Amino acid sequence: MSRVYNFSAGPAVLPEEVLKEAAAEMLDYKGTGMSVMEMSHRSKAFEEIITEAEQDLRDLMNIPDNYKVLFLQGGASQQFAMIPMNLMKNKVADYIVTGQWAKKAYQEAQMYGEAIELASSADQTFSYIPDCSDLDIPDDLDYVYICENNTIYGTKYKKLPNTKGHTLVADVSSCFLSEPVDVTKYGVIYGGVQKNVGPAGVVIVIIREDLITEDVLPGTPTMLRYKIHADADSLYNTPPAYGIYICGKVFKWLKKMGGLEAMKERNEKKAKILYDYLDESKLFKGTVEKASRSLMNVPFITGNADLDAKFVKESKEAGLENLKGHRTVGGMRASIYNAMPKKGVETLVAFMKKFEEENL
Repeated sequence: MSRVYNFSAGPAVLPEEVLKEAAAEMLDYKGTGMSVMEMSHRSKAFEEIITEAEQDLRDLMNIPDNYKVLFLQGGASQQFAMIPMNLMKNKVADYIVTGQWAKKAYQEAQMYGEAIELASSADQTFSYIPDCSDLDIPDDLDYVYICENNTIYGTKYKKLPNTKGHTLVADVSSCFLSEPVDVTKYGVIYGGVQKNVGPAGVVIVIIREDLITEDVLPGTPTMLRYKIHADADSLYNTPPAYGIYICGKVFKWLKKMGGLEAMKERNEKKAKILYDYLDESKLFKGTVEKASRSLMNVPFITGNADLDAKFVKESKEAGLENLKGHRTVGGMRASIYNAMPKKGVETLVAFMKKFEEENL
């Protein structure tokens, strides 16, 4: 069997150990005589899977008891609507626009109330995180919204915005479980799992209980009400059962690896290998200001579109997959999530050095 190094931004690399475990259990999960794909979501076996997954996530993130954990569907894109529908009591929300996904969330919110672009880094193609230490926040604000790690542009908040006592909502899809987090600083943390946690199809929402109410915007569909899902323990309808099962295995793998402190250390070491090379390279350069660099998504360019295309083609031939950058940035992007081994980053840098020698 030949495995490539998969640098895809999502769906993305999963721990081999998890994939092997899932493969071994595919036909017979723990003596049930069936796959998790086949079992009822109301069965005792699946109840144990989802309960254990939630508890392991709570352990990893130290989630307080006054927060609910919801395993939902629809990805981050559905949350762009669900958040204002459930939280826009005064119909006023601030959005800090640092990339495509924050922009999409901001545009969606405009359908439901007054969405204010509080700050933006669009002036420099989203290559930095703006200063959010003293923003002009209105008193009647419902929440401040951020995308904490920007998958496309490779930026990450190193310090959370000063919301001046207002609820912070964060999309953490591409930095989920990559480092320790103080859940109490947020009203809502959510993320699609397909980048750093599991397979596509699951979105995890961690929401403070006081934000879960019957008081939602008129016309909010039943399926888009947090209270419906919270009251039903994520089983209001058939959940993405197999995806939750894989997420649960990833949570156990993370615990085995030493938890989020250990993952942060591991991720910093991997990112340093790549960023150090980019900083000394005469051919390649990063596109993000140093203070805003993501540990998860690293965009880089040569400055020559033909050379970029050649690099993507030859890297693929060398077993380095999905390095083509997003169309809005161009060039290349290496997504080096939790499951990407250090050897994968070292192999990428070795290839980049060879390419540089041959093409300068």
